[in-house]
Amino acid sequence: MVPLPLPPPIAPFVATVAALVDARQADLVPPLFQGLLFAHGRRTATAWFRAGDCAADFRRAYHLLGTLGRGRVDGYAALLLSRLRQAIDPGPHWLFALDDSPTQRYGPCVEGAGIHHNPTPGPTHQRHLYGHVWVTLGWVVRHPHWHTLALPLAADLYIRQRDVAKIDVDRRPAFRTKLELAAARIDWLAEQCHDSHVPVWVVSDGGYTKRPVFQAAAAARRAHHVPVVLVGRLRRDAALWGLPPAVPEGQRRGRGRPRKYGTQRLHLAKRAAHPRGWQEVECFQYQQAVRKTVKTFLATYKPAGGVLRVVLVKEQGGWLPYYCQDVTASLKDILEAVAGRTALEQTHADVKEVEGAGQQQLRYWRANVGAYNACLWAYTLVEWWAWDKAEAALCDRSGSPWDTTERRVSHAEKRKALQQHGLREEFWRRWGGRPCPPEIRQAVELLLELAG
Repeated sequence: MVPLPLPPPIAPFVATVAALVDARQADLVPPLFQGLLFAHGRRTATAWFRAGDCAADFRRAYHLLGTLGRGRVDGYAALLLSRLRQAIDPGPHWLFALDDSPTQRYGPCVEGAGIHHNPTPGPTHQRHLYGHVWVTLGWVVRHPHWHTLALPLAADLYIRQRDVAKIDVDRRPAFRTKLELAAARIDWLAEQCHDSHVPVWVVSDGGYTKRPVFQAAAAARRAHHVPVVLVGRLRRDAALWGLPPAVPEGQRRGRGRPRKYGTQRLHLAKRAAHPRGWQEVECFQYQQAVRKTVKTFLATYKPAGGVLRVVLVKEQGGWLPYYCQDVTASLKDILEAVAGRTALEQTHADVKEVEGAGQQQLRYWRANVGAYNACLWAYTLVEWWAWDKAEAALCDRSGSPWDTTERRVSHAEKRKALQQHGLREEFWRRWGGRPCPPEIRQAVELLLELAG
């Protein structure tokens, strides 16, 4: 495949990445991203090299993937976030999502792979899988037409302690739990948003509602002076306590530090079973406006180190408890934030199915880190390129009359539109200013439709 010019805003980002990598590998950065964006079929690393026209230099291309994963992910993710901030308005607050997702691998020689819990067991009820687990951070944004999207920025590879010991000593990473990876990512996020004037919300699943994550958010607030607010789901049996007793006006407080936690234990099940206190709230969840029945109150939680706003939500299958560290936040914002986390789950599915994450057949763990993050950046770059495009320019369903459902443009359709745009621009550039017969133009459009 011949080299294709990458359109803006992808081209400036790729050029900056090429300027930051080792000079001996800089010339391979544009071909690598071309392969990421234009490869078809199974997305092995060699498929990238063929689509990027650098297959003859495949050894250096493999080394480039290892270079991307050798402690440089944070720098390139910071570069991507800084460019996105200039193009997309965060709104009243930043909303970032933290979640982990596995990629299935095969073979005992794949470094860092192990047996993990399978979040999507499917009809076979496969409770475990063999592969990698990635703790991913994504920016949740609201598009004016496509609603809620999650733009992935970076992912860290979680390796079990027993699997870390299997890696050669000369390239063995330090063992870190998922909570430690999430805490480090929160600190990185606060550092990148230190100049922001709006709060930074980080929403996560119940698996990250733990003391290390709360402590990381508190440390980030102190170190970077950024209002980091955690939002997420609570356990139904969470040990909540009432508010500390207030000192009456005019009365002196006793000796010692003031109480941080109340003395009354709060039971979420009892609060949810009580018929009083429920209210209706209108919000936007899962791409539509809905009305939710909720109950809210303030409570203290020792792992969080202070007061939380607790929100109980009635669902068809029962009730679910959520929390927010900002006690002044509106219920609408909290409900939309917890629903926005699911956008990252959809992003995980698209990154695997459309971008082909996990199919690169790489052995070394650093190369896998570089390849997986490259897939995340390719996803974000495609969404960024399509951000201000009209739906008619990205998706043509005239050839599918059975597709009459009102749905937003999928990531696969945006990627196909980007491929057709690049091929069309290159063809007409080579054609020049000569007149083009109509039959040639029709043949070109047909070939572009087949190529995309």
